[in-house]
Amino acid sequence: MIEFFEANKDILLFTLAAGLKVLVFMGGIMGFAALLTLAERKVSALMQDRVGPNRASVFGFAFNGLFHPIADAIKMIMKEDFVPGRAEKLLFTLAPFFALVPVLALFAVIPFGDYVMVFGYQLDLQIADLPLGLFLVLALSGMAIYGVFLAGWASKNNFALLGAMRGAAQMVSYEVVLGLTLVGLLMIYGSANLQDMVRAQGRLLFGAVPAWGVVLQPFAFILFLIAAIAENKRTPFDLVEGESEIIGYFMEYSSMRFAAFMFAEFVEIILVSMLAATLFFGGWQVPYLYETGFIFPGGSALPLDHYLVSALQVGSFSVKTVFFSWFLLVVRWTLPRFRFDQLMGLCWKALLPLALLNILLTGAALVALGKL
Repeated sequence: MIEFFEANKDILLFTLAAGLKVLVFMGGIMGFAALLTLAERKVSALMQDRVGPNRASVFGFAFNGLFHPIADAIKMIMKEDFVPGRAEKLLFTLAPFFALVPVLALFAVIPFGDYVMVFGYQLDLQIADLPLGLFLVLALSGMAIYGVFLAGWASKNNFALLGAMRGAAQMVSYEVVLGLTLVGLLMIYGSANLQDMVRAQGRLLFGAVPAWGVVLQPFAFILFLIAAIAENKRTPFDLVEGESEIIGYFMEYSSMRFAAFMFAEFVEIILVSMLAATLFFGGWQVPYLYETGFIFPGGSALPLDHYLVSALQVGSFSVKTVFFSWFLLVVRWTLPRFRFDQLMGLCWKALLPLALLNILLTGAALVALGKL
């Protein structure tokens, strides 16, 4: 056994490190998604001058509704798992997986820190460091369309099918805009590796301003955020589940199948928040923080321990993610719903031409500066 460990030490340590990253990072995401289900109702209650959920308790302690996500999970498990008699049972069952699994897989390429040294080994704070990670994000996010469409079609319900057709048209359309908004970043940073893009944002412009994506591509950030909200099917773009019209691609689902669709929506909120932070707000970068500590413009420095630097970087990424998640919840309860023709017109007549214009202006600026 000792000889086997010595011979395969590097492989075993790599496997252990990868498993640890998956356990910690994905566990944190799942827990945060559960808390977002409570935060959504709390934000809506605050904006509507209500108290919000506060009744679920353990031994008489409610902690202002903190146990409601657990109560919701128990309720979902205990509900009847209903399948319509006319439904395509196999596709009806697979649709929630197509909606949730691709979204969860995307977190593998998102860097939540730089690296940390563990027993002399460099542990990269990213599950999978892929050279074309940004393209993988676009490819896998497009697969979520199958979950939406199959859910409506396999239900054999006309209202569910109408919601699925809306969802497919909406997601395909805004997927184009979403990809085009990121072309400018590819041109500037010269890489599709998300970790490389984050490290590039640690450079300083004019010796003082961090080279974050929002500084270099502010217009692209606005377009990206609008397209990402539409891709997530959130208000004001939630035409696929028009409650007042009794339309929704998952209207025939119940129990844990419905919970998978609902949970996927909140996981997508986290994904959009992490992508916004990674691509446009420096990811885990903290202004003027480097491997050895803070180095401020002018030459003054504040040396820091390696583990403290790593903790600050992970904390910075976490704060940015929480902020954008909160912002998306506020947008959900602030703006009214678009009509479907307005939704599609916004994409093809406004956002798409503006995204192409942004690419043109970015290329012209790079040529003028001799960077292209």
